[in-house]
Amino acid sequence: MAAQTQETAKLSRGFGWLAALGVVLVLAGLVGLVYTGVATLTSMLLFGWLLLIGGAVGLLHAIQARGTNFFWLGVVVAALNIAAGVVVIRRPEAAAEALTMFAALLFLTGGVFRLAGSLVVRGPQFGWTLLQGAFDLLLGILVLASWPSSSKYVIGCFFSLALLFDGLGLIATGYGGRRVVGMVADAKPVQPE
Repeated sequence: MAAQTQETAKLSRGFGWLAALGVVLVLAGLVGLVYTGVATLTSMLLFGWLLLIGGAVGLLHAIQARGTNFFWLGVVVAALNIAAGVVVIRRPEAAAEALTMFAALLFLTGGVFRLAGSLVVRGPQFGWTLLQGAFDLLLGILVLASWPSSSKYVIGCFFSLALLFDGLGLIATGYGGRRVVGMVADAKPVQPE
Protein backbone atom coordinates (compact mmCIF):
# COMPACT_ATOMS: atom_id res chain seq x y z
CA MET A 1 0.00 0.00 0.00
CA ALA A 2 2.89 2.37 0.78
CA ALA A 3 4.44 1.64 -2.63
CA GLN A 4 1.15 2.52 -4.30
CA THR A 5 0.99 5.82 -2.36
CA GLN A 6 4.56 6.64 -3.42
CA GLU A 7 3.76 5.89 -7.06
CA THR A 8 0.62 8.02 -6.86
CA ALA A 9 2.59 10.93 -5.39
CA LYS A 10 5.31 10.51 -8.03
CA LEU A 11 2.74 10.47 -10.84
CA SER A 12 0.93 13.48 -9.41
CA ARG A 13 4.25 15.35 -9.14
CA GLY A 14 5.02 14.51 -12.77
CA PHE A 15 1.71 15.99 -13.90
CA GLY A 16 2.46 19.04 -11.74
CA TRP A 17 5.76 19.56 -13.56
CA LEU A 18 3.92 19.22 -16.86
CA ALA A 19 1.51 21.97 -15.82
CA ALA A 20 4.43 24.14 -14.65
CA LEU A 21 6.10 23.76 -18.04
CA GLY A 22 2.79 24.76 -19.60
CA VAL A 23 2.74 27.95 -17.52
CA VAL A 24 6.28 28.80 -18.70
CA LEU A 25 5.26 28.25 -22.34
CA VAL A 26 2.12 30.38 -21.92
CA LEU A 27 4.19 33.20 -20.43
CA ALA A 28 6.74 32.93 -23.25
CA GLY A 29 3.92 32.99 -25.80
CA LEU A 30 2.37 36.08 -24.23
CA VAL A 31 5.71 37.89 -24.14
CA GLY A 32 6.27 36.89 -27.78
CA LEU A 33 2.89 38.29 -28.77
CA VAL A 34 3.80 41.61 -27.16
CA TYR A 35 7.26 41.70 -28.78
CA THR A 36 6.57 40.02 -32.14
CA GLY A 37 9.60 41.58 -33.83
CA VAL A 38 11.96 40.14 -31.24
CA ALA A 39 10.12 36.80 -31.40
CA THR A 40 10.56 36.73 -35.19
CA LEU A 41 14.31 37.35 -35.00
CA THR A 42 14.69 34.90 -32.12
CA SER A 43 12.82 32.16 -33.97
CA MET A 44 14.89 32.77 -37.11
CA LEU A 45 18.14 32.55 -35.15
CA LEU A 46 16.97 29.37 -33.41
CA PHE A 47 15.98 27.93 -36.79
CA GLY A 48 19.39 28.83 -38.22
CA TRP A 49 21.23 27.21 -35.33
CA LEU A 50 19.07 24.10 -35.62
CA LEU A 51 19.93 23.86 -39.32
CA LEU A 52 23.63 24.35 -38.57
CA ILE A 53 23.72 21.78 -35.75
CA GLY A 54 21.59 19.33 -37.76
CA GLY A 55 23.95 19.72 -40.72
CA ALA A 56 27.00 19.07 -38.53
CA VAL A 57 25.39 15.97 -37.02
CA GLY A 58 24.34 14.81 -40.50
CA LEU A 59 27.89 15.29 -41.77
CA LEU A 60 29.27 13.21 -38.88
CA HIS A 61 26.70 10.53 -39.63
CA ALA A 62 27.61 10.57 -43.33
CA ILE A 63 31.31 10.23 -42.47
CA GLN A 64 30.48 7.23 -40.27
CA ALA A 65 28.53 5.74 -43.19
CA ARG A 66 31.31 6.17 -45.76
CA GLY A 67 31.58 3.25 -48.06
CA THR A 68 27.78 2.95 -48.31
CA ASN A 69 25.32 4.30 -50.85
CA PHE A 70 24.18 6.83 -48.26
CA PHE A 71 27.50 8.66 -48.04
CA TRP A 72 27.20 11.18 -50.88
CA LEU A 73 23.53 11.87 -50.26
CA GLY A 74 24.28 12.43 -46.58
CA VAL A 75 27.16 14.78 -47.41
CA VAL A 76 25.04 16.82 -49.84
CA VAL A 77 22.10 17.12 -47.42
CA ALA A 78 24.43 18.03 -44.54
CA ALA A 79 26.20 20.65 -46.65
CA LEU A 80 22.86 22.18 -47.66
CA ASN A 81 21.73 22.29 -44.02
CA ILE A 82 25.00 23.90 -42.94
CA ALA A 83 24.85 26.46 -45.76
CA ALA A 84 21.20 27.29 -45.02
CA GLY A 85 21.98 27.60 -41.31
CA VAL A 86 24.82 30.03 -41.97
CA VAL A 87 22.63 32.13 -44.28
CA VAL A 88 19.73 32.24 -41.78
CA ILE A 89 22.05 33.16 -38.89
CA ARG A 90 23.82 35.89 -40.89
CA ARG A 91 20.64 37.32 -42.47
CA PRO A 92 17.66 36.55 -40.16
CA GLU A 93 15.57 39.42 -41.62
CA ALA A 94 15.90 38.09 -45.17
CA ALA A 95 15.14 34.57 -43.94
CA ALA A 96 12.03 35.87 -42.20
CA GLU A 97 10.93 37.56 -45.43
CA ALA A 98 11.38 34.34 -47.41
CA LEU A 99 9.63 32.23 -44.79
CA THR A 100 6.76 34.73 -44.56
CA MET A 101 6.30 34.61 -48.34
CA PHE A 102 6.32 30.81 -48.19
CA ALA A 103 3.75 30.80 -45.37
CA ALA A 104 1.49 33.22 -47.24
CA LEU A 105 1.62 31.05 -50.36
CA LEU A 106 0.86 27.95 -48.28
CA PHE A 107 -2.16 29.68 -46.75
CA LEU A 108 -3.36 30.80 -50.19
CA THR A 109 -3.05 27.38 -51.83
CA GLY A 110 -4.39 25.56 -48.78
CA GLY A 111 -7.36 27.92 -48.65
CA VAL A 112 -8.15 27.47 -52.34
CA PHE A 113 -7.94 23.68 -52.10
CA ARG A 114 -10.09 23.58 -48.93
CA LEU A 115 -12.70 25.82 -50.52
CA ALA A 116 -12.79 23.81 -53.73
CA GLY A 117 -12.73 20.50 -51.86
CA SER A 118 -15.55 21.47 -49.55
CA LEU A 119 -17.70 22.63 -52.48
CA VAL A 120 -17.03 19.46 -54.50
CA VAL A 121 -17.31 16.89 -51.69
CA ARG A 122 -19.95 18.54 -49.48
CA GLY A 123 -19.20 16.15 -46.64
CA PRO A 124 -20.57 16.19 -43.08
CA GLN A 125 -18.12 18.95 -42.09
CA PHE A 126 -18.98 21.11 -45.11
CA GLY A 127 -19.50 24.35 -43.21
CA TRP A 128 -16.37 24.07 -41.09
CA THR A 129 -14.20 23.12 -44.05
CA LEU A 130 -15.61 26.01 -46.08
CA LEU A 131 -14.98 28.41 -43.19
CA GLN A 132 -11.44 27.13 -42.66
CA GLY A 133 -10.69 27.47 -46.37
CA ALA A 134 -12.02 31.02 -46.43
CA PHE A 135 -9.99 31.88 -43.32
CA ASP A 136 -6.79 30.41 -44.82
CA LEU A 137 -7.36 32.30 -48.06
CA LEU A 138 -8.00 35.57 -46.22
CA LEU A 139 -4.94 35.09 -44.00
CA GLY A 140 -2.75 34.38 -47.03
CA ILE A 141 -4.05 37.48 -48.81
CA LEU A 142 -3.51 39.69 -45.74
CA VAL A 143 0.04 38.46 -45.16
CA LEU A 144 0.93 38.72 -48.85
CA ALA A 145 -0.65 42.18 -49.26
CA SER A 146 1.61 43.70 -46.62
CA TRP A 147 4.72 41.69 -47.51
CA PRO A 148 7.70 42.34 -46.90
CA SER A 149 6.79 44.52 -43.89
CA SER A 150 4.60 41.70 -42.56
CA SER A 151 7.72 39.53 -42.23
CA LYS A 152 8.75 41.55 -39.18
CA TYR A 153 5.86 40.19 -37.11
CA VAL A 154 4.14 37.24 -38.84
CA ILE A 155 6.66 34.51 -37.96
CA GLY A 156 7.00 35.79 -34.38
CA CYS A 157 3.23 35.94 -34.02
CA PHE A 158 2.80 32.36 -35.30
CA PHE A 159 5.66 31.13 -33.12
CA SER A 160 4.23 32.87 -30.05
CA LEU A 161 0.73 31.53 -30.71
CA ALA A 162 2.17 28.02 -31.01
CA LEU A 163 3.92 28.45 -27.65
CA LEU A 164 0.74 29.83 -26.09
CA PHE A 165 -1.52 27.01 -27.27
CA ASP A 166 1.06 24.30 -26.52
CA GLY A 167 1.37 25.74 -23.02
CA LEU A 168 -2.39 25.78 -22.54
CA GLY A 169 -2.52 22.16 -23.69
CA LEU A 170 0.19 21.16 -21.20
CA ILE A 171 -1.60 23.00 -18.38
CA ALA A 172 -4.83 21.20 -19.21
CA THR A 173 -3.04 17.84 -19.42
CA GLY A 174 -1.19 18.40 -16.14
CA TYR A 175 -4.27 19.60 -14.27
CA GLY A 176 -6.48 16.85 -15.72
CA GLY A 177 -3.84 14.21 -15.02
CA ARG A 178 -3.52 15.29 -11.40
CA ARG A 179 -7.31 15.16 -11.01
CA VAL A 180 -7.50 11.66 -12.49
CA VAL A 181 -4.64 10.45 -10.28
CA GLY A 182 -6.39 11.96 -7.26
CA MET A 183 -9.71 10.31 -8.18
CA VAL A 184 -8.06 6.92 -8.70
CA ALA A 185 -6.11 7.21 -5.45
CA ASP A 186 -9.24 8.16 -3.50
CA ALA A 187 -11.30 5.28 -4.93
CA LYS A 188 -11.68 2.33 -2.62
CA PRO A 189 -10.45 -0.92 -4.11
CA VAL A 190 -13.12 -3.51 -4.82
CA GLN A 191 -12.62 -6.65 -2.76
CA PRO A 192 -12.99 -9.90 -4.71
CA GLU A 193 -15.69 -12.21 -3.36
